[in-house]
Amino acid sequence: MIHPPDTPTALYPGGDNSIAYLIGVTADEWTMLILRYAMQGVDRVDQWLELLPITPSLLAGRLRRMAGLGIVAPADDRHPLTRRGAGLWPLIVSLAAWEDEWGDDHAEPVPLLWHRPCGAQVKPKMSCGACGEQVVARDVVGEFGPSGSWPRSAPSAATRRQAGGSASLGPGFFPHSRALIGNRWSAAMLGSIYLGATRFSQFHRQVGAPGTVIADRLRTFRDIGVLTASCEQLSPDRATFTLTEKGREFFPVVLSGLQWCREWYVAPEGPAIDFAHRGTDHRFSLRLVCSACEEPLAGREIEVTVQPG
Repeated sequence: MIHPPDTPTALYPGGDNSIAYLIGVTADEWTMLILRYAMQGVDRVDQWLELLPITPSLLAGRLRRMAGLGIVAPADDRHPLTRRGAGLWPLIVSLAAWEDEWGDDHAEPVPLLWHRPCGAQVKPKMSCGACGEQVVARDVVGEFGPSGSWPRSAPSAATRRQAGGSASLGPGFFPHSRALIGNRWSAAMLGSIYLGATRFSQFHRQVGAPGTVIADRLRTFRDIGVLTASCEQLSPDRATFTLTEKGREFFPVVLSGLQWCREWYVAPEGPAIDFAHRGTDHRFSLRLVCSACEEPLAGREIEVTVQPG
């Protein structure tokens, strides 16, 4: 399938939905690191090779795939972000801010984000694009839309990353974000949690992963402090898993990604997921605002610096 960079991609009926394409991007650690630097203006192969512990062949493969998805422009030496790729800035900004607040054990300093109009460090807050009210995770209600289902949201072989993992990155490159969205099962599990799943059997039924994988992801999510469990000592399926504050604060990352994929990957049946603003009569669309001046954030108004290591 051809993914034109400046117009939405029309997906095949009954095939992978927009969520599957989002997971195909975010569940590859190399792609996310390449995007992180692309948002800082990096667009040359030699720059990425200097900044990342990545081989030339692996970088070339990721850039080919990103160009195929319409995220970067195809070229020999320069790969600037397309309009589609630049539209990922809310996800990258939310991710960097969450890592700065909640992450630890980073192999390199987390980039600091500054809001040029007011000069404050960016700590993005969620607001409703329809009414302007600032919201938190519990104010947003999500449910599958016409093209939404767990089978269609799991990336197919064509949508998933190419072969070649990123184990060489080690545990220090954004380890907590990687644990949450660093592979397709983790990303699907996280989505299930935000849509209300609280029991082992619900995760198993909805996500479709093997039981051992579900148990491993739940254990990992608890280890990094995004989930807590109650009554687990009675039996595994009687345990109730709930998000901690740290887990709830990751929600802007997820919402940013879902809003991006809904815009750029369009199924003929309709959207994969819909959000409503709880307590109102309108749908929810995400708008990030600056926590200092409370003005809407724009990618071109955010300056990136790197704190000393």
